[in-house]
Amino acid sequence: MEDLRQRYVAAVDALNRRQWLRARQLAESLLPQLPQHAGVHFVIGVAALEQVTLKDGFRHLLMATKLSPQRTDYAAQFARLLLECHQPPEALKEAERAMKLPGSDPMTLNTLAVVFTRCAEHASAANAFRRAVELAPDQPSLHFNLATSLMAIGEIDGAIQACETCIRLQPRYWRAHLTLAQLSRQTAENNHVDRLQALLQYDVDPEAQLYLNLALEKEYDDLGQPEKAMSYLISGKLAWQPRLDRSGPEDSALFDSIIEASTDILPAGTRGQPGKAPIFIMGMPRSGTTLLERILSSHSMVHSAGELQQFPVAFKKASGVHSPWMLDPQTLAAAKHIDWAALGQDYLQTTRTMSGKTPSFIDKLPHNFLYAGWIAQALPEAKIICLRRDPMDTCIANFRQLFAMSASYNYSFDLLDCGRYYIGFDRLMAHWQKLLPGRILEVNYEDIVTNQVQSTHRLLEFCELPWEDACLSFEHNSSPVSTASAIQVRSPIYRSSMQRWKRYGPMVDGLRDVLRAGGVVVDGKPATDTRPANG
Repeated sequence: MEDLRQRYVAAVDALNRRQWLRARQLAESLLPQLPQHAGVHFVIGVAALEQVTLKDGFRHLLMATKLSPQRTDYAAQFARLLLECHQPPEALKEAERAMKLPGSDPMTLNTLAVVFTRCAEHASAANAFRRAVELAPDQPSLHFNLATSLMAIGEIDGAIQACETCIRLQPRYWRAHLTLAQLSRQTAENNHVDRLQALLQYDVDPEAQLYLNLALEKEYDDLGQPEKAMSYLISGKLAWQPRLDRSGPEDSALFDSIIEASTDILPAGTRGQPGKAPIFIMGMPRSGTTLLERILSSHSMVHSAGELQQFPVAFKKASGVHSPWMLDPQTLAAAKHIDWAALGQDYLQTTRTMSGKTPSFIDKLPHNFLYAGWIAQALPEAKIICLRRDPMDTCIANFRQLFAMSASYNYSFDLLDCGRYYIGFDRLMAHWQKLLPGRILEVNYEDIVTNQVQSTHRLLEFCELPWEDACLSFEHNSSPVSTASAIQVRSPIYRSSMQRWKRYGPMVDGLRDVLRAGGVVVDGKPATDTRPANG
């Protein structure tokens, strides 16, 4: 019996040291003698989750929660695994159960908060992070995570305070410096330039260079020095380029594959699943999709479910392709075998708990433009809206943004690559419009800004919604915002984001030339279109 105890202690120790293989092997050796030991199943389950063997992880973590239903840490890890298995409704239910259990520790609360965040339950996430901070006030990462949740629910002052606390505890917590710069408009009297420049000289680590340079870009832009801001932006993005994951499909090849794989799409879209609830808002990132979402979700009949991964996941699952990338040529080649009604039903089922209690809900994943034609096939009654913005402003906004560290956003680390990606987007949208005339409503960001009333009427008519004045006062919308526009969309419409690219002068001439060479109209002046014909 003493040997069993020692092996169990060793398995837990290996788990805490992140030695997943050793932890799993030790715990699995105990199973024949201890088949009903919840801790043994927990160790195996967490190790399997970290090794991405999800079926094993599911089986053992489910058993752990059944054997010890009062263990908050067991429930938290099971909720986390359910998310990795693309079961957000079940993950949310388990996380909510865990929050009611006694005896939570800071790291378990942090895990639950991350689950809530990924389920777009930002108020619940903030509550969990607050409890974690109370238990571990000297842990900088918890303060930073709290700041991001507070920003999502509009508690900006609290988010600023949490960022400052994080930096006080750990001055080299680089992400906190960028988030702090983004939380408010910097002024000559109140900014962080001196602190940022001192830290920049102190550390040459690429991560430090990335976050500090981007923070300085934001602060100098606020201070009215756009060319100096751009120089810091270029330096920051350049510092990270060697670390980009370039193992996935190239963007240009992916756009070509999408067009080639979608030529058989039927305009009528009669093969899918009925259901008028979804409203898809898509477009290039940083093109104003969050503004459009806030306008529509201010309507009493519309709920915003946020940026959902459900359609890409359902598409991948329906393709039957087990490749490392969500969308690649192999997955696209299998699209012709997909049962569109089953895919549509899967999407509606997996969004059920996120879609609110209103007749319509918004799925605002910008990159759904890659799937627009197949969305129309699977959900023939869904509304699809694509937002457009000035190409130069769109590309510069993408370059200025630090997106998730995903190969999908590699283009955003080079200004000219942003232009090339925009050309691919422009070409793909022309393809969808040709295949599905009248099915996708394209809206210009500039039209919304300059004529909000007329644009809002057009949007509501397309979505078959009655007029409501609340849609004109979207800044009073209290629902959470977890995107990069969390600060801007809490203010009334303003025009300062239009034609911002002209502030940079000759520094963006190369981008303009790339776009015009790709057939994109820039400032009313197109160049020779060298793009291949669609489909």
